[in-house]
Amino acid sequence: MCRSIKTLRAPITPDPGEDDIRAAALQYVRKISGFRAPAAHNKAVFDEAVDAVAEATARLLDGLEVRGSGGVRSAPASGS
Repeated sequence: MCRSIKTLRAPITPDPGEDDIRAAALQYVRKISGFRAPAAHNKAVFDEAVDAVAEATARLLDGLEVRGSGGVRSAPASGS
């Protein structure tokens, strides 16, 4: 299911942005609803679902601990 959704957790994706999280949420809602784009009468509930999935995804990624990574995910060090 949802094979086009990429893994967003570190270290696979070092620092997924809001756009990455939203794209994954949108793909998930499209898949489970069966609609690529909702009809006008379903747009509000579709958009609410995308927002809820994106929020839950962000919370999940922020709270994940990956063994051997030194704890909770953090932004990569800058190269300067």
